[in-house]
Amino acid sequence: MGKEPRVLWIVMDSVGIGAMPDADSFGDTGAATLQHTASSVNGLNMPNMAKLGLGNIASIQGIDPCESPTGFFGKMAERSAGKDTTTGHWEMAGLFLTKPFSFYPDGFPPEIIEPFVEATGRGVLGNKAASGTVIIEELGQEHMDTGKWIVYTSADSVFQIAAHEEVITLDELYKACRIARKQLDAHRVGRIIARPFVGKPGSFSRTYNRHDFSMPPEGPTILTVLQQNEVEVVGVGKIKDIFAGVGVDRSIATHGNQDGLEQTEKLLDEVERGLIYVNLVDFDMTYGHRRNPQGYAKALEQFDAFLPSLQGKLHDNDLMILTADHGCDPTFSAHTDHTREYVPIIAWSPGLKKGGELGVRKTFADQAATIASYFHVTWEGEGTSFLSEMGLLGIEG
Repeated sequence: MGKEPRVLWIVMDSVGIGAMPDADSFGDTGAATLQHTASSVNGLNMPNMAKLGLGNIASIQGIDPCESPTGFFGKMAERSAGKDTTTGHWEMAGLFLTKPFSFYPDGFPPEIIEPFVEATGRGVLGNKAASGTVIIEELGQEHMDTGKWIVYTSADSVFQIAAHEEVITLDELYKACRIARKQLDAHRVGRIIARPFVGKPGSFSRTYNRHDFSMPPEGPTILTVLQQNEVEVVGVGKIKDIFAGVGVDRSIATHGNQDGLEQTEKLLDEVERGLIYVNLVDFDMTYGHRRNPQGYAKALEQFDAFLPSLQGKLHDNDLMILTADHGCDPTFSAHTDHTREYVPIIAWSPGLKKGGELGVRKTFADQAATIASYFHVTWEGEGTSFLSEMGLLGIEG
C-alpha cells in the first residue's frame, strides 16, 4: 500500500477568500466569502483547516493563524476573465479561457429562444436573469398549468431550464438541454443547466437531479494529459459535466456535500493510482446563491469535521489539494451571483512533517502543473508547479 501516487483534489465550490484587484469591474468590490461568512456567525469552528494553515492565508474570525501548520497554504488569482464554474475549473486544470463566454443579462434574443421552442415543442416562461429559487416561485404555478419551460440566466454564461419533475420527466428535460447545447455552441454559452424541482407553490424546492451540459474544453487539460499517460481520472460530483466528459474515466454522481465526502472516502479504498477530482456544490448552490451565511458556515464546519476521515485514508506518498473555483459571498447584497475573488490553496501530504507558505499564485493553473509533476508526466501547458516549495520530488512543470 502507498507505492502508487494518488492525488485527492477537492474543490470547495465558491469558497473564495477575498476580492481580487479587478473585482470592481465585475461588480464585486469588497466581496470576501470566507471572511464575511465567519463574521456573520461570530467566528467559524474549523480546527482541522486551521491546522493546515487556512488562518495563515487571511484574517478569518474564529480561525487563528497556526504557528506550525501541517499544510502548504496560499491563495490563487484567476487569470481568465470570469468568475464562473467552468472558467475556474478549466483554469485550474491548465486551460485559460482566451475568448470569453457570452452573457445575456437582459434575457436571450429571439434567434436563441425561437429555435429552442420549435425543437422542444414547448413554450418558454421567464427568459431573464434571475435567482433560481425566486423565479421558480414566481412562475412555478404557470409552468405547471401550461407545461412551458422556465428559462433564465444569471451573471454567468448559462442557459438554465427549470421544470417540475411531475410535469415534465427528467428524460425530456435532459433531452431539451442537449438540444439547447447543440444550438448554443455557436453562441458560446458556457453551460446549459437542467434545474428540476418538486413541491407546490410556496414550497417548491430544487432537487439534486440537476445536470450541467458544458461546452467541451477548447484545448488539453491536466485530465486529458493524465489519461494519455494511463493515470485514472475519477470525477466526483459535477466534474464530468464541467468538462463535458473529456478527460474523465469514471464519474460518481452525488447528492450534496455530505454524500460527496462519503463517496470520496469510499474511492480512497478503491483507487490505487490516479486523480480523484471532487466538486462539493452545496457551498455555492444551496447557501452562496441563496445568500444564507448561517447555512454556509454550517457547511464549512461540517466539511472541516469530515476532513480527518479523508486524511486518514491517504498514504504517505499521496497528495491532497484543497481549493475553490470562484467566490459566492453569502453576505453580498449587490446581487446573488458569483463573486470575483482569490481562492485558497492548501496542499498536504501525510509524508511531510511540516508545512509552509505558497504565497499568492498568479493563476489557478499552478495546480495542473503541480499534479503533472507529481505523476511524473510531461506538462506543456500553463502554470508553475509548487512541488519544490513543498520539498517533494517531481518533474517541475
